[in-house]
Formats: sequence, structure tokens, C-alpha cells
Amino acid sequence: MSNVSLNGRTILVTGAAGFIGSFLSKKLLEQFADVKVIAIDSITDYYDVSLKEARLKMLEDFGSRFNFVKGDIADKNTLESLFKKHKPSVVVNLAAQAGVRYSITNPDAYIHSNMMGFYNVLELCRNYPVEHLVFASSSSVYGSNKKIPYSTEDKVDCPVSLYAATKKSNELFAYAYSKLYKIPVTGLRFFTVYGPMGRPDMAYFKFTDKLVKGETIQIYNNGDMYRDFTYIDDIVTGIVNVMQKTPVQTEDGAFYKIYNIGNHKPENLVTFVDILEDCLIKEGIIKEKGKREFLPMQPGDVYQTYADVSDLQRDFGFNPSTPLQEGLSRFAAWYKTYYNN
Repeated sequence: MSNVSLNGRTILVTGAAGFIGSFLSKKLLEQFADVKVIAIDSITDYYDVSLKEARLKMLEDFGSRFNFVKGDIADKNTLESLFKKHKPSVVVNLAAQAGVRYSITNPDAYIHSNMMGFYNVLELCRNYPVEHLVFASSSSVYGSNKKIPYSTEDKVDCPVSLYAATKKSNELFAYAYSKLYKIPVTGLRFFTVYGPMGRPDMAYFKFTDKLVKGETIQIYNNGDMYRDFTYIDDIVTGIVNVMQKTPVQTEDGAFYKIYNIGNHKPENLVTFVDILEDCLIKEGIIKEKGKREFLPMQPGDVYQTYADVSDLQRDFGFNPSTPLQEGLSRFAAWYKTYYNN
């Protein structure tokens, strides 16, 4: 592996108004005093735009070191203008249309952002050479794999959603570009990321909204589901570490590596809801536990996610340290402040 210094560098973060993108930008600006972050996000209305704006607002204090452009990575001219003007040394591609269930009803959005958008990122990293491209893949690529924990050595040729298929395609695109054009590329298969200012389409956020309204929450597969939840601060620390080392060359000549990035500790969904409700009660957001409806598995969903992160631990010392109780307590405290509960 070769080291990449981030000191004094210009870093392009796509999807910077998103949950992970905004916290990553903040971490980079705090950790490296002379780093400059160029940020792009199309600010789609997939979920509440005001939350995306709030995330960007927390980055205003960094002044000219944080340069935000509202734009779509699927618009090659807009993206090229950023590469041409700023010549980023490192690119972190987090822009994507997320969500498994949404991909069933709105497939066009996934082809637009996840396929065309990522293709543009790769083309521009080829035409304006970068030291390192880090991109977001997803644990969804594992589909209905029965073997656990999920390993990057596992076969992932049977996606159960279009979202998962686009993310697997991203990995194939990235490998080809790395091999052909010697672009150092690292892909990260994210497992469930949670925390303050998170995505409202995620289960823990939707549960909270329903509990606040006194509505019944739906728990799928009759509660027999497990998720590898990882707190946002642990995730961004891992990404920053990954950014600073490029992969070794494979036998085929590609400077390419895929890692899982998760907590390596699946939590039962019912247990997760129990802890969430306790945190919400403690903050005075709700007075008592809510009603629950247990339903069958939904199309595109998977029974369990469980990350084997041994490679990430070995190469980068990755060690998530935020217990679920603590992470959900921080989320509840933020939720109370943000929504004035």
C-alpha cells in the first residue's frame, strides 16, 4: 500500500449533503487544518431537503475551505468543471440514489445516479488523474447470501434489488477503470449507518417518527431480522483512514480493493427497537413504548447483515467503538433538539 497525504490537498466529496458525506466533510476539515473540500450534491427531494440543508449549514464555519456546488454527478459538464477548476487529489464518491424498496418503484433514479453518475466520476478520474478514488458500495450486494459473516471473498452475483445490482455494477466499473488506467480505487461496502442527522428513510428514523405520532410501527419478518448497525463517527473515521492508503496492485494489474465497513455485530431488530424506545423515553420524546405490528419479509429485503471487517481491521486498524445504546442516545438527543420535542 502507498500512503496518500491529505495535508494541503483538495478533496472532492460527492453526495456531500448526504448523511455520510456531510459528516465526512466535517471530519476532514477538522482533522486536517489546511485541507480543502470541494463538495457537490444535487439536493434531491428523496427525503426532507431541509435536513440536507442543515447538514450543509454545519459546514459553513469552515469558510472558503469548504466549497459547495449544487449539481448532479450525472451531468458530466458540471462535474468536469469541478475537476478542471480544482484538480482534486482524492475523490470520495458517496453520491447515489439509496434505498432498497424505493428502487422497486423508481428504478430510473438508480440508473441515472448510480450508473451514469458513477461512470462520469470514473471518466473524470481518468482524464484528470487522482491519487485515490474511494467509492461507496453497499452490503446490499450480498443479496440473500446464507453464509455469515459476509466476506468480500463471497460470491455476490445474485442481487435481490436493483439498488444492489447498481452497487455491484459500480464495483465492476471501478475494477475495469483501475486496471485499464491505473487509477487507485478502494470500494467500501457500507452496512447500516445510523446517528444524529441520519436519513429519514432508515428504519430507526421512521420508527421514531411513528412513535412520536403515536402510530403503530411495522417490524418485518415477524421481528426475526438482524442488522449490523454502525455509528456515523466510527464510519467516517474508517473512511478517512482508508483515504490515506492506496491498494496494492492485484495479480491482474489493478490497483483495487473492496472492504466491508460495519460493526461486525448484528443486532436483532426487536432488541434495537427496545433500546431506541428507552432512549426516546429518557429524552422525554415519548412517554411509553409504542404499538408494534409484525409483518412478513418485504420484497428486496434480507434476513441479516453481518460484516466481516477483518481486512479493514488489519490494514487500517478499524475498530468501531460506539455501543448501540450510546449511539441511539445521541440520536434521540439530536432528534429532540432538531424537532423541538
